[in-house]
Amino acid sequence: MQVDGSNVIQAPRERVWTLLQDPGVLARCVPGVQEMTPDGPDSYTAVLNVAVGPVKGKFKAKVKISNQVPPESMTLQIEAKAPTGIVNAVGQLVLVDQGESTRVDWSGEPKMMGMIASLAGRLIGGISKSQADVFFGNLEKEALKPVPA
Repeated sequence: MQVDGSNVIQAPRERVWTLLQDPGVLARCVPGVQEMTPDGPDSYTAVLNVAVGPVKGKFKAKVKISNQVPPESMTLQIEAKAPTGIVNAVGQLVLVDQGESTRVDWSGEPKMMGMIASLAGRLIGGISKSQADVFFGNLEKEALKPVPA
């Protein structure tokens, strides 16, 4: 299943790009993140409490960022495992410069296995959109904070 959308952040593209490279910012922005730790160049390990429809669980995730074209685009690869199943996803972020704001076009293809696929598979499109809205709302709050000197 393909999911996609666009969100506008009220900050210049370079600022948005910088925020997307900061694991501390990402940990504060991604819904359900308990911890996020760098474990190599452009690679992170994360623990998330996630509810996908009727399925709730603590997921251990690996996140890899690749195909970076600063400050324009990047690819994210995510593999998350929990007792309720596995979620693998590949996503693309494209940052479009709109002067004092940035439109982030996103797309992805989540694949689920296990109980999570059978119980929440039909809901993933709507859940992806709502989680993206939360993430980008949080990212905009980060973007509006004063830049440290």
